[in-house]
Amino acid sequence: MTIRTRVPFTGLAIFVLAMTTCIAANAQNRINERFATVNGVKLHYLVAGSGEPVILLHGYAQNSHMWRPLIPELANTHTVVAPDLRGFGQSSKPANGYDKKTMAQDIHALALSLGIKSAIVVGHDIGLMVAYAYAAQFPNEVNRVVLMDAFLPGVGDWKTVWLLRDLWHFHFYGETPLKLVTGRERIYFEHFWNDFAADPKHSIPEADRRFYAASYGQPGAMRAGFEVFRSFEQDAKDFAEFAQIKLTMPMLVLTGEKASGNFLIEQARLVDSNVQGVVIKGSGHWLMEEAPGQVIPQLVTFITKSN
Repeated sequence: MTIRTRVPFTGLAIFVLAMTTCIAANAQNRINERFATVNGVKLHYLVAGSGEPVILLHGYAQNSHMWRPLIPELANTHTVVAPDLRGFGQSSKPANGYDKKTMAQDIHALALSLGIKSAIVVGHDIGLMVAYAYAAQFPNEVNRVVLMDAFLPGVGDWKTVWLLRDLWHFHFYGETPLKLVTGRERIYFEHFWNDFAADPKHSIPEADRRFYAASYGQPGAMRAGFEVFRSFEQDAKDFAEFAQIKLTMPMLVLTGEKASGNFLIEQARLVDSNVQGVVIKGSGHWLMEEAPGQVIPQLVTFITKSN
């Protein structure tokens, strides 16, 4: 009699424990949206998980939304923070401050406001420039850094990079370009999403294209995006100065075979003495969308290795 009553109870206890653990894990991995005002700018950011902090920095033609497929993969073991950079997404869009040195200071101030004293920093496209500027300015607060497909202005023979083959889009800013693009943001971004992909049909998904086009259709968003390009001249000066002191933390560089190739890897070795470079086969510029099966495992392995 006693045995019969204890067995179901034990089974129920195990079930309840399993469900409680599952609910706790789901709560930990839930992506929350928050805002913080730091360094004179209001930043929107996604946050999930607990453990060693990881900061994910998006690029142009996207925002923090791009990291949603990766965040749950990291949230079991890390605190993941994915901000909208100054001028992007739901963050405020000030008139200036779009040099990557300042944008990195924004993210550093956000990190400090969250009690983060050291972190792994990951950046794609414009975000990799901000990630490098973060690591260069605060090297003792960066454990590892990841640069994903674009280039570093002012480092090596940077003006020959594949992404600069069509210079018009980096010089396309000012009053007239704004008038041309207003209400036609999606047409403009199709150039990036399609032409920078290995295959336009396997690039940014349709739902995401609508999301990003609407985001950049907000007042001030396109002007802010253009300012990121306008600042390349200043970025080149800042990065050339940063590069005089080599970084020493582990750096992973991921590039698309049909995009940056070995170029960014070679640049990275000019600024860091501990570089691991991986060319993602068959991929263009949009690594997270074009080759998630290759890219996400590379990121998870490199990031969790620090544990």
